Amino acid sequence: MADSNKKVDAKKSPKAKSSSKIRNAILLIVFILINVAVIVATAVNEFGNSKSATELSEIKINWWLLLPATLCFLIAITFEIGKYVLMIRKLSKPNAFSRREAWKLARRTVLLGRYYDNITPAAVGGQPFQIYYMHKNSKLPTGLATTIPIFGMISLQISFIIIALIVFLFGGLMQDNPALVVTAWIGLLFYAFWPVMVGMATFFPKATTHIIKFVVKLFAKVKIIKNREEALEKAEKEVHEYVRSVKLILKTRGVFIKTILMSTVFNLLVASIPFFVLTAFGGDMDYWSCLTLTTAVMSAVYFIPTPGNSGAAEGTFYVVFSALSTGYVFWAMLFWRLFSYYIYIIMGPIIYFRLHLEKKHGRIKS
Repeated sequence: MADSNKKVDAKKSPKAKSSSKIRNAILLIVFILINVAVIVATAVNEFGNSKSATELSEIKINWWLLLPATLCFLIAITFEIGKYVLMIRKLSKPNAFSRREAWKLARRTVLLGRYYDNITPAAVGGQPFQIYYMHKNSKLPTGLATTIPIFGMISLQISFIIIALIVFLFGGLMQDNPALVVTAWIGLLFYAFWPVMVGMATFFPKATTHIIKFVVKLFAKVKIIKNREEALEKAEKEVHEYVRSVKLILKTRGVFIKTILMSTVFNLLVASIPFFVLTAFGGDMDYWSCLTLTTAVMSAVYFIPTPGNSGAAEGTFYVVFSALSTGYVFWAMLFWRLFSYYIYIIMGPIIYFRLHLEKKHGRIKS
């Protein structure tokens, strides 16, 4: 009888379930409203003072040139998702994921990662959330659920460094803008930080362990870490698991090269969007010059600690869009920010809404 009462108590009453659904719905609505507020606030901050902007109805736009810009974004994000699908299927056990399951997991991981990148300062939220999401929503082992998002980021950074070095050395950076040249090279050093750290952890695990021990001991002394031994054990275990997974990526035939190539396509397509937007609004700049400038600006704003590089990105990208008349710059930059920032802020709540529907009505088709 006592066991029966425990089972009854363990089950939620209809009233409790109803209140839980209402609470979840309210939280979802609040979440969406917060995102709308973020978009509005950012847009006002970035573009609210553009009094010199020409009325949109008066602007002559080659609308068909915005189609290549849109295609660049769609193909780029498809390659990025495909990269995660490749890692999920190649690194996990055979037949652990169907292609459809892998695409669904990869799509949500990528888009939610981009969403958190764009709402957190210095884009620090993307990878931690991707790791959390993969741990909670996949059959991947702990090491792979951690390694795939991190290597997804590292491959993007490695490919960007390759592209940047080529265009910086052969594209001819603006010599009349030394500030941009200097900040672009500094930004490239920031891009190199994580690939270097990953290389150290993979090929020099003992040295990395010593560094971790030093950092943990230092944090323990200043009371940031309470249990030093526990923290050391956890850190060493995670480094070992991480190194094992990275070596698996390097050993698995074709995975490393393919992820770098797919990341390169992604970065090139994203860096091509400003050219098509600029041309659509009547700008006169050749593709190579625009690609060089865009890459330099993307590198320069990388270490700016604002969500989505807002504020700094607009000011720096003015170098690219200044080829337009003053009245056109506002609209061109607004369209560019739609592809580079706002679209991810919009996608985040949509995915969360779909997750809410799945929990409420059972799993739905992706």
